[in-house]
This record gives sequence, C-alpha cells and structure tokens, in this order.
Amino acid sequence: MQLESGSYQLQSLHHTQRLQSLHGLQATQGEIVPMVVEQSGRGERAFDIYSRLLRERIVFLGTQVDDNLASLIMSQLLFLEAEDPEKDIYLYINSPGGSVTAGMAIYDTLQHVQPDVSTICMGLAASMGAFLLSAGAKGKRMALPNARIMIHQPLGGARGQAVDIEIQAKEILYHKNTLNQLLAEHTGQSLDRIEADTERDFFMSPAEAKEYGLIDTVLVKPAAPARQLSPA
Repeated sequence: MQLESGSYQLQSLHHTQRLQSLHGLQATQGEIVPMVVEQSGRGERAFDIYSRLLRERIVFLGTQVDDNLASLIMSQLLFLEAEDPEKDIYLYINSPGGSVTAGMAIYDTLQHVQPDVSTICMGLAASMGAFLLSAGAKGKRMALPNARIMIHQPLGGARGQAVDIEIQAKEILYHKNTLNQLLAEHTGQSLDRIEADTERDFFMSPAEAKEYGLIDTVLVKPAAPARQLSPA
C-alpha cells in the first residue's frame, strides 16, 4: 500500500540528474531549469536557479511530495540552519500533495530546525502541501492572492488477506488522526471541525485560509510609490 495525502499528479523534479546545458537552460528529467551567470573577481560562475535562490535562503517545494523531494527539502533546510541558525528560511509551496510519510519527514524537519521557516503558497497547496503550509512559523505563513488551498483526509488502498487489510486500515486511521490533531494545533480550529472539514476535499481562497488559521497573511503587491517631481 502506498499511503498518500492527495490524488493530484505531477512529475517530480530531480535537480541532481542533469542531462544537458544549453543557452542558460538546463534539462533535468524533462523539465527545463534556467541557469544564472554571475560575474566575480575570479570570472564567471554559473548556477542553476534553485542553487542561486538557496543562497538567499529560499527553498522551493514545487512538485508532488515523495521521498526524493523530501530528501532534497530536508537537506536544504539542515544546510541553511548550519549556515545561520538565526536567519529566517523561506519555503515556497506549489504542490498537489503526495506521500504522507515523506511529508511528515519534511514537517518534522521544519519543526526541528532552529530558524523560523516562513511558508508561502503560490498556485496550489493541496493535501500535504496545505498541511506543510500551515506548519510554518506563526505569523509568517502566507499566500499570494490567487492561490488555492485544499485540505482532506489521507488516501490509500490495500489488498491481500483480511488481516493484512486490517493492518493497513489501522495505519491509515493513525495518519488521519495524527494529521487532524496537528492541523487543529496549527490552525486553532477544534478537532471536531477539522475532522468534519477533511472528510472531503475542502478548498479555500487565501482570505478563507487566513480566516481558518491556515495562513496569517495574504500577500498583495504594494502600491507604487508616488513619482517625485523634479525641482523647478
């Protein structure tokens, strides 16, 4: 049985499996990753865009959550903690969800590292993606205006002898109860309401997610400053 928190499917991106580099673009298992070239005293240095953003303490969770992605996210969080345990980390999320166990590995790392981790939703944070969004540092959980957030209960299936199915059913219920309790803790909602709302797909706008307690801020682009008049 593979226990997942969502049924949306996206291809995972493996940054380390590079196939070719051409004109500042890098192909990685069917996905193009831009390259950034910087000038330094020692000449030019080329970075893939994710490595360059990592220098700014920005981590991307932009695919379905699986064990490979969890390893990448956890290693980046631990590296950034070692570099500066006092400076915030920014986790951008655009994910349809995925494996519960892989997601819980990321969650435990978020709670373990010393720096505050600010979570920002762009596009979609569904299922495990929404759970991780809620797990950011209080006061630092955000979403862009047109993002969508969705919570629901874990999905899974089992086959085999009756005893085996019973074992897997108990495991699914364990994860369901654990996720609901943690979601209640992070949102401030009652456990009864979380259990009711996660029985089926429960979609929210950023404003609704803020009212629900999943996020703290809806990010809006600030108005442009007034143009200064030239002196006469």
